[in-house]
Amino acid sequence: MSYAQGDDFEEMWTSLAPLGRAPDGSYQRLAWSDAELSCRDWFRRQARLRNMLLDEDRNGNLWAWWGEPGAGAIVTGSHLDSVPGGGGFDGPLGVVSAFAAVDRLARRYGQPPKPLAVVDFADEEGGRFGVACAGSRLMTGQVDPCALLARTDRSGVTLAEAMTAAGFDPSRCGADPGRVSKIAAFVELHIEQGRTLDHLGAPVGVAAAVWPHGRWRFDFTGQADHAGTTRIVDRRDPLIPAAHLILDARAQAEAAEALATVGRVEVNPGATNAVASRASVWLDARAPSAETVRNLVESIRVASVQRCSHHRVALVASEESWSDGASFPAALQERLVASVRAVLGDVPRLTTGAGHDAAVLAAQVPTAMLFVRNPTGVSHDRAESASMQDCLRGVDALSAVLAALLDDAGGLSDVPAPAADRAGSPSAVATR
Repeated sequence: MSYAQGDDFEEMWTSLAPLGRAPDGSYQRLAWSDAELSCRDWFRRQARLRNMLLDEDRNGNLWAWWGEPGAGAIVTGSHLDSVPGGGGFDGPLGVVSAFAAVDRLARRYGQPPKPLAVVDFADEEGGRFGVACAGSRLMTGQVDPCALLARTDRSGVTLAEAMTAAGFDPSRCGADPGRVSKIAAFVELHIEQGRTLDHLGAPVGVAAAVWPHGRWRFDFTGQADHAGTTRIVDRRDPLIPAAHLILDARAQAEAAEALATVGRVEVNPGATNAVASRASVWLDARAPSAETVRNLVESIRVASVQRCSHHRVALVASEESWSDGASFPAALQERLVASVRAVLGDVPRLTTGAGHDAAVLAAQVPTAMLFVRNPTGVSHDRAESASMQDCLRGVDALSAVLAALLDDAGGLSDVPAPAADRAGSPSAVATR
């Protein structure tokens, strides 16, 4: 096994950084776009430099294997796609760190005591087709492939068409239980999407749980009309109840100690001098419990129905996605804490409202996460950041965790298998 790059994290990071970067410094690495395909080529190059076996699965996820693929595999990695205007660390930090960790482990072991893979999950952000964690959801059978492949981006291109244009056969997509069954544990390293670690003065943390979260679409339909000739009392303006929904979501989420966000609004026909005919609003809601999220969204919906009645506007509300979140196995958390403590000292545990592939896999595989400090606390924006020193500490932590799992002669026997019914129904869709 050759290591032309050693574990030069900074060199790898520098080679990846220009791909998909916009002039303002943000990233446009939407799934199956030219920029994201360039990132996938970067992943392939890293695998070849290390003589790792490259494997693209039936759902477009990329795997680089150290050692022969087989049962009892330890898997690490993240994703390389971004949201529109995203930052450079969300996803790529976990992939670059994984390759750097493999370099260190190879020098320690020579040959892997167990199969180990670095993975790049496809379309984790859902920034183009609206379904986050698509690659891991497909692999674990948590989404209907036909429904997912039919989803369109804002230009009307379906996911199936985008995959085909990239040279991938979308007819292969679907549950891959054979692959999932080979994974003994999955560890994902990720930038923290918040400032908890910064406040605590800790470079690295261990994830305890991911909040339940979902995404809903509200379509308000009124009557298009002339802005200069239609009396206010005669208007059926869908933007009025739509605007109230945004305000209601903020107020009710604050009261419920939850999170609610409207980050996307589409208005038709979109003319400055015309009353709109339709307004579509997408709501993202998250909370520590599923009940809180459900109650919050229902309260917002009821308030919207009442306002629509007053303004003679029709409303159709639909759930586009849902994730139950995840609580990571306590036994595996303890192993991470012990491993990280040995190289970095005390390590905090965090609960996050952000979705991750690790939370998807947690329904079927022992799963854990490490977070690296983000001093700005900002994510999904170019202000997202981490110091090189903290990135390298993240590699230290990940290497120690993977070594502990590779050395585990018990085969993770003390980590309970996830309950089968946590996998979700085939129609379930995750949000990010």
